[in-house]
Amino acid sequence: MARAINILSAGFVSKVKKRGTYSDGGGLILRVAPGGSKQWQFRYRLQNRERYLGLGGLQTVSLSQAREAAMSARQMLLSGLDPIEERRKLEREVIAENVRAITFEQACKQYIAAHEASWRNVKHRKQWRSSFETYAWPTVGKLAVANIDTAAVVSVLEPIWRTKTETASRLRGRIESVLDWATVQGYREGENPARWRGHLEALLPARSKVQRVRHHSALTYSELGSFMAELREWAGFAAIALEFTCAGQGRCWATWDQIGLKRRVWTVPAERMKAEREHAVPLTDRAIEILSKLAEVSDGSGYVFFGRQGRPLSSMAMLQLLKRMDRSDITVHGFRSCFRDWAGDCTNHPREVAEGCLAHTVKGVEAAYRRSDAIEKRRRLLQARAKFIDTADAGHEDVVQIGKATR
Repeated sequence: MARAINILSAGFVSKVKKRGTYSDGGGLILRVAPGGSKQWQFRYRLQNRERYLGLGGLQTVSLSQAREAAMSARQMLLSGLDPIEERRKLEREVIAENVRAITFEQACKQYIAAHEASWRNVKHRKQWRSSFETYAWPTVGKLAVANIDTAAVVSVLEPIWRTKTETASRLRGRIESVLDWATVQGYREGENPARWRGHLEALLPARSKVQRVRHHSALTYSELGSFMAELREWAGFAAIALEFTCAGQGRCWATWDQIGLKRRVWTVPAERMKAEREHAVPLTDRAIEILSKLAEVSDGSGYVFFGRQGRPLSSMAMLQLLKRMDRSDITVHGFRSCFRDWAGDCTNHPREVAEGCLAHTVKGVEAAYRRSDAIEKRRRLLQARAKFIDTADAGHEDVVQIGKATR
């Protein structure tokens, strides 16, 4: 004789208040707690073990809905499945899907947060975020990172690939890194759609085909003497900073704790160097003269060349000075090229010494055996350059002027 099902009525279910367990048949039961709350459960036996599957409270699950859930559970049992384990499996899948549903913008932010501590260059850290904010997030930022495909990547890169090739290339590499991270984290699966080799190289033209190489505009070394003579006629920190920068092939953000006047060395910390290694800059006689004068007017900020509100002098100050000198055709960075051309054309100093003055790292087998930084050889080379400038600038008085510009 078949067991009865659908025993309970809707009226009884809504009115019953007595604590107890009431069967609707087929494993479906209604439990009434002492306080009057009512819960649906599906009771079954599997492998000689009685189990209970919660189906929800009466306030949210009606009698008819509870019967449908019980029917579904009985069908699972008929197929050899455990209803409780199937529910747990479904819950895990939902959780996994929710985790995978983070957007590309969220993935970028999490990647940056996880890695920015290893990026010592402040400018580098800012460029990561700004490149995404400017070019990627407005287009694909709200897409689930799991759904970022080749078309999405191309939609970000193609508009700037020909006009801002260097920026687009760096952005592509950053997108690739974020998507690799997202794959390892379990947020996405499959090949990385931002990879270049064997993938995007078939869709976008090579950088060499669309990018015109632009070198920093540089002064020729034959003009160096006359330029420095004119520069020394200008007053103000920008003029002094520019001369100091040219003298040591360094930058104007030096701090006094890095300067050793007695040892005649400026020690640049590793975190300020691309190679992430401490770099010693030998100070020429002219550099020492400049620093000695500046030590008398230090503002207490710690910066040799100080700007406003305790900050270092902005590099834009030197660019603006060049503009006022009607020399917008050259850049501050170009003086490094000017130095390298002079060292190669006008001296017999070894190549590695000239490269060392520019803090260029030696690579290959030579790097494995090179231990000394050749600081005294570099000092002689920089001193020879200072002499070259002074010889070309014969007749001009070396005066360190500090104060407001006079021109």
